[in-house]
Amino acid sequence: MNIVRVATYNIHKGVQGIGPQRRLEIHNLGHAVEQLDSDIVCLQEVRLLNRREAQHFTRWPELSQAEFLAPEGYEAVYHTNAFTRHGEHGNAMLSRWPVVAYQQEDISDHRFEQRGLLHVEVLVHGRAVHVVVVHLGLIKASRARQIAQLQRFVAREVPPMAPLLVAGDFNDWGSLVQRALDATNLKTFTGARHPTYPARLPLVQLDYVYARGLVPLGVQVPQGRIWSRMSDHLPLIAEFGLPEIEPSPDRS
Repeated sequence: MNIVRVATYNIHKGVQGIGPQRRLEIHNLGHAVEQLDSDIVCLQEVRLLNRREAQHFTRWPELSQAEFLAPEGYEAVYHTNAFTRHGEHGNAMLSRWPVVAYQQEDISDHRFEQRGLLHVEVLVHGRAVHVVVVHLGLIKASRARQIAQLQRFVAREVPPMAPLLVAGDFNDWGSLVQRALDATNLKTFTGARHPTYPARLPLVQLDYVYARGLVPLGVQVPQGRIWSRMSDHLPLIAEFGLPEIEPSPDRS
């Protein structure tokens, strides 16, 4: 099997702190994404632009955050979920492998939380792998409806036999998401939890990578003071085995 390394990371819009004490972390995050050394990086709370922050910080990148964070040779895919007074932000995916197609679906449950699914098809070792980047709502009832919408989306848009990864910030530390995705044969790593939030003292796991048609091999969460400063979440890195396509039998 070929190894596929996947990371998911809520980058908190590249800024930490509040008010005049807030600090720009997007440059550190650029180095961090390189250190993840992942084939596929799923990102949440990624800014396309923010006019207020661009004026506040002298080193604000001219590129969108998805493009800025993409290591050399990676493709960046971004789609806006939320429009704000000063800009817009959403989900992104960075891929070491060629991007075949992508689309977005709005899963906003109420007007106070604008959310979306980013669906990207990537060609990995000659196989089409579907990746869905998610960031679910803060309210449990909203998450239940968003998971149901995710299930309908997968059934409609992803071929049943195609390898599938669903990754992101699920905002859920109970069993709601686990039960729902298990029912559609999407599995995550069992056993011990891997806390990702809050980054300074991680107590709960909000970030997951679910898979169908791939073999789970291992999962890790980077630790240390540097990681705890860059966002309110820690990244989660998961490795999977991608079965090779068996050649068709010779019928001659």
